[in-house]
Amino acid sequence: MFESVGWGEILIIVVAGLFILGPERLPEAASWVAKSVRKVRDFATGAKTQLREEMGPEFDQLRKPLEDLRGLRNFDPKRVVTQHLFDGDSDPLRLNNINGTNGANGANGANGASKPNGYPATASQPEPLKPGERPPVDPDAT
Repeated sequence: MFESVGWGEILIIVVAGLFILGPERLPEAASWVAKSVRKVRDFATGAKTQLREEMGPEFDQLRKPLEDLRGLRNFDPKRVVTQHLFDGDSDPLRLNNINGTNGANGANGANGASKPNGYPATASQPEPLKPGERPPVDPDAT
């Protein structure tokens, strides 16, 4: 119920309660909230138990589709496609380790260097141009 409430929000509520109620009434209000939440939880548990007793085995048949729907709430298309096409491998193309972080030599070449696109760097890379130098002209270009 309160999964989306983080510690920051709780801290803001406590500080606001401290300003609104004052330090004298804040512990009393906190205990009242705790008792109320406990009562609501007990009511929910009692209702669930009563429903289970009255419905018998049909209760489990009713619960199964509801649990399936709860699973769809966290539906992530990328995760589903990865799970079905690549047998659950979250990085089938090994793109997370393309910058030579796979070990001492890396998986992308003998020296561990790689291009930004993930292909291994070749040994015959052209030298960068020196200041004032012009690039060579391609004879095939018009």
